[in-house]
Amino acid sequence: MRGSARKSAEMKMRASPVGAIVFWLIALAQLLRVLLGIEVKAGGVHIPLWVSVLAFVVLGALGIWLWRERRA
Repeated sequence: MRGSARKSAEMKMRASPVGAIVFWLIALAQLLRVLLGIEVKAGGVHIPLWVSVLAFVVLGALGIWLWRERRA
């Protein structure tokens, strides 16, 4: 049982930085949308820029959280 728990912890340590980088890349895309003023429509509905600002903040924070988790 100990080997299984250890393997799970090792896998988590590898997954955390990968997840953090994915979150940061998506956050960067959201920031670029705001800076470049790119309009987005989904199903004919205009998505306001403030949604991308919120997504940038949330995804950036999640990335930081996962990055710090790997060091704990």
